Amino acid sequence: MKVTIHDVAAKAGVSIKTVSRVMNNEPSVKQATIDKVNQAMQELHYQPNAAARNLASTKSYSIGYIYDNPNAYYVIDMQRGLLDACRKHGYELLIHPTNAKSSGIVQEVIDLVQHSRLAGLVLTPPFSEMPEIAEALSSINVDFVRIISGSTPSPKQTNCVLVDDFTAAFKITNHLLELGHSQIAFLCGDEEHSSSGERLAGFKAALTKRGIETNSKFIVPGSYSFESGVKGATQLLALPNKPTAIFACNDEIAAGALFSARLQHIEIPQQLSIVGFENSPFSRQTWPPLTTAHQPNSTIAQSAAELLFKHTRPGGQSHTEDQPVFIPELLVRESTAPVGSES
Repeated sequence: MKVTIHDVAAKAGVSIKTVSRVMNNEPSVKQATIDKVNQAMQELHYQPNAAARNLASTKSYSIGYIYDNPNAYYVIDMQRGLLDACRKHGYELLIHPTNAKSSGIVQEVIDLVQHSRLAGLVLTPPFSEMPEIAEALSSINVDFVRIISGSTPSPKQTNCVLVDDFTAAFKITNHLLELGHSQIAFLCGDEEHSSSGERLAGFKAALTKRGIETNSKFIVPGSYSFESGVKGATQLLALPNKPTAIFACNDEIAAGALFSARLQHIEIPQQLSIVGFENSPFSRQTWPPLTTAHQPNSTIAQSAAELLFKHTRPGGQSHTEDQPVFIPELLVRESTAPVGSES
């Protein structure tokens, strides 16, 4: 026989309403009561049904994640972090892939929220960087948290999780500089993503600090894809004055650059150092493995969901101080070496 909320209430010696308040993570419940209810649910092996709660209550127990990102590894990591947080708090996750460049994207997002009765949304780039999406969600009083590229909390951007791409890119570039490289090229990601601009800015800042002028021919526009890395590296390696190192805006681009170099019989890292960004499986599946910056996407997503739940609970409020900042960490692997290390 299926265990019900009535059984939990009887086991814990509290009212059904109290059990409901504990499951909803309402802040006013005493810790002793929370422990007692959780103990009862554990002993009875009770599993709350989020779908049933949605139907029986005016409060929703589902959140949404919309994305438009060609990097499957990024999307999977985000989903994993969001699901971990949802399971912890008894929520369901609705995943909705879509086209951010669609002319009707704002209405599509509104329809998704209203038709699915979502409690809130977690927005990742490019949606998190589209002011029209934020304005539309605010106009219908829907809670949302944005994961955005940046290092400084902004009073105008509440409920954000920040990824400090600038600082991480500065450290990656500085690693190459310390190896003696001064002819360093940069393969860009999609322009509409703030992370692309932040990583490029960090790259330029590191060069400037060492008194090195940025070579415009070494900055190659592109997108976050393997093919873009192949094309960009092929262009760079055809220059009379070739770079000795390439900083790719993500690991997928870096893997493409490495592939292009291999086709031209260029030894990595003896003749050319290559670095990526994010520490996706691309960085570990190449040979040699790529030096990169570890971006903990699952943890970032979990942090965003926790922040969303904090503000969707009764009495929750938005605060600019609730903006955790993640700085991707430099991981040195075999794809980088001192300049002139060719034997």
